[in-house]
Amino acid sequence: MSAGLVMFDEEFRQISAICDRLTRDASAKVVFLVDKNGQLIAASGQAQQLDTTSLASLTAGNVAAMGGLAKLIGEKEFPSQFHEGEHESLHMSIVAGRVVLVVVFDAKSSLGLVRLRVKKAGEELAKVFDGLAKKQAAPGAASPFAEITDDDIDNLFSE
Repeated sequence: MSAGLVMFDEEFRQISAICDRLTRDASAKVVFLVDKNGQLIAASGQAQQLDTTSLASLTAGNVAAMGGLAKLIGEKEFPSQFHEGEHESLHMSIVAGRVVLVVVFDAKSSLGLVRLRVKKAGEELAKVFDGLAKKQAAPGAASPFAEITDDDIDNLFSE
């Protein structure tokens, strides 16, 4: 996500629903949404079996490295990547220039199906992130932390 972009509960629910639907529609094992700084935003599917922190940071590193390679050959970026393994494959797609959508799938699915479903999910996610950016840029937009008082913080850290 862009620096300073705050996730609100409403948008988080929308993002989670999109990831859940993509997991089902693409017959994927796992779907992750990661920001370009390597922070996991959402996960769906069999995520509990994976080290999500490492996956998120390695995804961001891979996207950054591929971005460097793209620039070397005169491209702006590689908006999607596919890695095929013996048993599982990985599809990564940059969404709205802000986040990376990662789909892990096996032989129960196909690259064609994943690409088709990722395209639709990517468009939906782009709308959510565009709306979130507009929401925060609106004049008078309150911080989601505005209602937290000093007493709330003291109570949180008191014994």
